[in-house]
Amino acid sequence: MNTQSAMNLIAITSAMLLVGAAPAWAATLDERVEAGLKAEGPSIITWRRDFHQNPELSNREFRTSKIVEEHLRKLGLEVQSGIAHTGVVGLLKGGKPGPTIALRADMDALPVTEQVDLPFRSKVTAQYRGETVGVMHACGHDSHTAILMGVAEVLTKLRADLPGQVLFVFQPAEEGAPAGEEGGASLMLKEGVFDKYKPEVAFGLHVMSNLHSGEIGYRSGSFMAGSDSFRIHVVGRQTHGAKPWGGIDPIVTSAQIINALQTVISRQVDITDNPAIVTVGAIKGGIRNNIIPDDVEMIGTIRNFDPQQREQIIKAMNLIVVKTAEANGATATLEINPGANPVTFNNPELTAKVLPTLRRVAGESHVHLTPLVTGAEDFSFFALKVPSVFFHVGITPLNESAVTAPSNHSPQFHIDETGIPLAARALAEVAVDYLSSGGMAKR
Repeated sequence: MNTQSAMNLIAITSAMLLVGAAPAWAATLDERVEAGLKAEGPSIITWRRDFHQNPELSNREFRTSKIVEEHLRKLGLEVQSGIAHTGVVGLLKGGKPGPTIALRADMDALPVTEQVDLPFRSKVTAQYRGETVGVMHACGHDSHTAILMGVAEVLTKLRADLPGQVLFVFQPAEEGAPAGEEGGASLMLKEGVFDKYKPEVAFGLHVMSNLHSGEIGYRSGSFMAGSDSFRIHVVGRQTHGAKPWGGIDPIVTSAQIINALQTVISRQVDITDNPAIVTVGAIKGGIRNNIIPDDVEMIGTIRNFDPQQREQIIKAMNLIVVKTAEANGATATLEINPGANPVTFNNPELTAKVLPTLRRVAGESHVHLTPLVTGAEDFSFFALKVPSVFFHVGITPLNESAVTAPSNHSPQFHIDETGIPLAARALAEVAVDYLSSGGMAKR
């Protein structure tokens, strides 16, 4: 080969790498991943259905984490359990040198009574905030756990040819720890999981009903909202329901507060750049039809994409809560609970690096740039620690509308299981392609 030919070959090879193409040996590794996932597909579905039928609330994922731990130990990984109460991690050491990456799945379910008629429908109940509630995987975390278990098995079989290490992170309490407890991603980090294993990047996914099966949604930079939970306590004076003038009605006061809170976003915050939301999700007060109670409790959530906007919202809410109560002769307090989720931020450089992989596995026309998502994710804590990418995978059947499909957190939420293989392949191929490219240090 003459000098000019050699230079041309180098230029062509460099161009291929820049657009995300992998060298021949890595393509072979990708093919083996795909074949392995096809073989592992039935197991992933079996695990998912088992987790769905046996859901567990946040920080109570005892059965789920035990199954995960046993699976990882069976694979011969370096396993650590009991992180952030019920979290489990497994470290796969590849046979070739390379970076360490983290792949994350969440395990907890929600206090929702399932309304979907499935052979593996959840009939589980539990105690939540002092009440007996149904428990359901109404957000798809059952599939996330099963997918990562399958990915772990497939990548372990490729250990000898894997250039680097993979930390499989099975996280509890993504939906939020119970009152008075810590949990989730922030507690896993607080207990040193990333300090110990030192991943240089992290990847995660979420199944979503607003996308059809076969579709992937992504966004570079700010992706999912930051969130706060709040509690409003309104104190009046109890009296007979037939003589409301004899007391101070905290229920009427609470109704006025709820209505006034709607003006925070609609009239006081500039939402032309970023959306924001204030939602009261529960209200509790009183116990009998003819008694006006002493007090009422409300709980809810705030969503936003900007720290200054967040402070403005909280300030406006506090003024409404206090002054509306005073106008009724009552008192009220607004408490912003600790443990707020930051904005889920996708590192732009890393997003650009993995986007060719997502387009390859799903097909370019099936990978969509999504608008800002007002749902929140505590994967955001991992993304604050290391460069990260989080993406969405569709699970609504093609013959159903993804616009009107029951949303995540609905009692009618359901997963089209034909969408699960793409989720597993996307996560596994992103991991392999990233490791094969040498990590963030190489472009």
